[in-house]
Amino acid sequence: MLVEFGDTRVLCTASVEARVPAFLKGQAQGWVTAEYGMLPRATHTRGDREASRGRQGGRTHEIQRLIGRALRSVVDLRALGERTIQIDCDVIQADGGTRTAAITGAFVALCDAVAWMRERSMLAAEPVREAVAAVSVGIVAGVPLLDLDYAEDSGCDTDMNVVMTASGGLVELQGTAEGLPFSEQQLQALLALARHGIAGLIQAQKAALAAAA
Repeated sequence: MLVEFGDTRVLCTASVEARVPAFLKGQAQGWVTAEYGMLPRATHTRGDREASRGRQGGRTHEIQRLIGRALRSVVDLRALGERTIQIDCDVIQADGGTRTAAITGAFVALCDAVAWMRERSMLAAEPVREAVAAVSVGIVAGVPLLDLDYAEDSGCDTDMNVVMTASGGLVELQGTAEGLPFSEQQLQALLALARHGIAGLIQAQKAALAAAA
């Protein structure tokens, strides 16, 4: 699954494994987790591969935990049985919003994996309760904007990532004032903008899954 948010492109794939983490063994439930990484030339200047440094950075850990939490929020883990769905999100081009693009694409990859399991009679019940997607919003020069690119993100007054379900439930908000504090009124305007953007993303998810069916 290739997801594109403007000039940001993330390749999302899913694998089904017949095992669960040690802390879930014998508990008759599955797990959904994610790994995230950026290719060296995904950004304007080449970055080192984290493998060459011998460890993942804090930002990578934070993002892959966020992707996993977002997906698990809409999955009935018991319906998976003792299996893990592993999502890999590889950023091939970055221009802002890589984590929100990864979450949105990862959900489609997750649904593809669930469809594969369903075709093989591996599921006793439907594990996916509803869709989930994410988008960035921010205030740039006093104006609320949707899906900030790198230039907008680096110069914004307020930056926020919103993860939301199809029914409008909030999974995660990551908001920061880069300069002056933002008001509650501005927060509500950003949430309304994010809700509008996520509704469009969920329609795009449905179209991608219908095309793959």
